[in-house]
Amino acid sequence: MAFISTRPSGSPSNSSLRPSAGASAASKKNNFAAAQALAKQKTYEKKAKNYKLPLGELAIFTQQLASLLSAGLPLVQCLEALQDQTEDPVFRIIIRDVRTDISQGNAFSNAVKLYPKAFNSLFISMVEAGEASGALAEILSKVANYFESSVKLTKKVKSAMTYPIAVIGLAIALVNVLLIFVIPVFASMFADFGAKLPAPTQMLIDLSDFLKANFFYLCIGAYGAFWLINKFISTPKGRRVKDETLVKAPIFGSLIHKISLSRFCRTYATLIRSGVPILRTLEIVAAASNKVQVEDACAEIAKHVSQGGQVSEVLASNPYFPPMMKHMVKAGESTGNVDGMMNKIADFYDTEAEATVASLTSLIEPMLIVFLGVVVGGIVMAMFLPIFQLGSVAGGLQ
Repeated sequence: MAFISTRPSGSPSNSSLRPSAGASAASKKNNFAAAQALAKQKTYEKKAKNYKLPLGELAIFTQQLASLLSAGLPLVQCLEALQDQTEDPVFRIIIRDVRTDISQGNAFSNAVKLYPKAFNSLFISMVEAGEASGALAEILSKVANYFESSVKLTKKVKSAMTYPIAVIGLAIALVNVLLIFVIPVFASMFADFGAKLPAPTQMLIDLSDFLKANFFYLCIGAYGAFWLINKFISTPKGRRVKDETLVKAPIFGSLIHKISLSRFCRTYATLIRSGVPILRTLEIVAAASNKVQVEDACAEIAKHVSQGGQVSEVLASNPYFPPMMKHMVKAGESTGNVDGMMNKIADFYDTEAEATVASLTSLIEPMLIVFLGVVVGGIVMAMFLPIFQLGSVAGGLQ
């Protein structure tokens, strides 16, 4: 019996109506990737408002923006180009929003003010000065040079401090391993002698026992002390104590003082030369210094200048600023070249800071070698001292 098919000719089969399994899997994969990308984008947008841009990245952005503006490109087009080549996804969102804000007719300075942690007060004020004077590219180039010099000096200090910090950390870890794991082995061996151990050896064994029994509590105590110190430093009084103590520190105090003076002079000179009003300049210098001594001096200078006085008169009565700096600022005021003198002072203290870093590096290395030799060598000698005196120590066994 013949069966006649009722499916119209040319009509697709059920299998052809159903999407293939591969196409369905690819579609799901694409949807998941799109959802994941959208979630990342939203996360970046949430971070953008409170994103703190590293100074090195801000220096690169400022220099590139100044170069593009000097080439004659419109500001919106410059920001679009920088947005495309920026690798930081959060900063890319910030540039996009700033560009959109400017496209809607807002000023560049108002757009960057919405992101005060990404663009510091110095950058914002320089942009305002550039917009007012019509020389935005030139002023951005100046602030980029300032940022680059600050980053360069900071990197030199950090690189010089990395080696001693790493060695001291390694020494602390090594001593803890010896005290907690190695010395108890020697202590159990010496206990079989049955005689009184030398005082250095006994003290080391007692210290080892104390660390083993209280290591957890000591870690909690160290963390608690660290937390309390940080909390105290976050208060105005604690911050003042910290800054005054750091400047008076025997080895690093001079370096910290020189860097602070260089930053004060460089920031002041850059802002004044760019046409920022002096009272606004002093506000920015105080905020950028991160030192209570400079903040106090800036407040005093602002009060004195608003009453018709001069900057050098305040510096002459403030012990934080050295006599050379006071005389050079006074000479700059008499010749009408305060910003030029401030730049020369900043160059001088930058050179002094670099020389101090180099001398500290050469001084710290032998000090660390002596420190490691005394600590580790002292532990080894204390543990082998009973073996050297084996005859008298083992006499208790007879």
